[in-house]
Amino acid sequence: MASIVVTQEEFNRFHTIDRELYTLLVINLFRDPAESMQVMGMWLWLEQKGFHNVVKKMLSLPHFLINELADEAVICLTFLTSATETPFASYDINDIPLIQCLMEKEITFKFFNDNRPNAAQEVAKIVNDVCVRALSDIMQQAIILENNCSQNHAMVLPTASFHSNIGRFGLYYGSSSGGTPDLNEVSVPPDDRTMFVTFSKGYPVFEWEVREFFTRTYGDCIESLYMQEVQPNEQSLFARIVFHSASAIDVILDGLSKAKFTINGKHVWMRKFIPKRTKSQLLQPLPNLPVSLYD
Repeated sequence: MASIVVTQEEFNRFHTIDRELYTLLVINLFRDPAESMQVMGMWLWLEQKGFHNVVKKMLSLPHFLINELADEAVICLTFLTSATETPFASYDINDIPLIQCLMEKEITFKFFNDNRPNAAQEVAKIVNDVCVRALSDIMQQAIILENNCSQNHAMVLPTASFHSNIGRFGLYYGSSSGGTPDLNEVSVPPDDRTMFVTFSKGYPVFEWEVREFFTRTYGDCIESLYMQEVQPNEQSLFARIVFHSASAIDVILDGLSKAKFTINGKHVWMRKFIPKRTKSQLLQPLPNLPVSLYD
């Protein structure tokens, strides 16, 4: 019996949403094309392991969250493909809070550790058999775009921030904490005065607790606070804080890439928000963020 030949057009059509997500990663978010192909391989591998509709769920999210999820995927890939047997206990589950939130069932580094013996080969097979065939043309476009961009250093980057449209993302907009910030600090774009905050699953932290902690510790430093909006019986797993002063971030991190605090006995992790910039830094209209990432 003759084998069925699947044309490239048919193959691409079957992987339409995968191509859409990869395009978003490498064209819209300007992420590394090769690394992003590995990230796509891991998302598809997770779908094979029973975490359903990962790609479809991600496409319903705003770009900045997709970018954060891709960063977390890189952490997981580094763990899976590490040449040394790093104990999974040395990895902090709060390194992947959004992946936890995205999945319908529990996922921890123990899952990745249990699958570690074969995971690297399985992901590589998906990349070679699926991603390379379905995404190579998009990768070439991204490489050309990157080369053209590197040859043109005179780009004008507008100062628009995602915060101007944050309400559309389904995040709760906390009111300004008041106070009169320095005018020179106000001129610093909000993205450069923003930190990304994650909370431990099972240990809910409320907005008032965050505000009270930072006001008590650092004074009137918060310009605005954006908590993930959730149902009454669910907890926020992440938030963004915009400070009056960019220097507040340096004080909080104290030379580290990530700071850990305890607020009323509950652990909180903070790091600087570093947006990926596209060639033109155009902010496209983004979909609403669901109350839960997996809705």
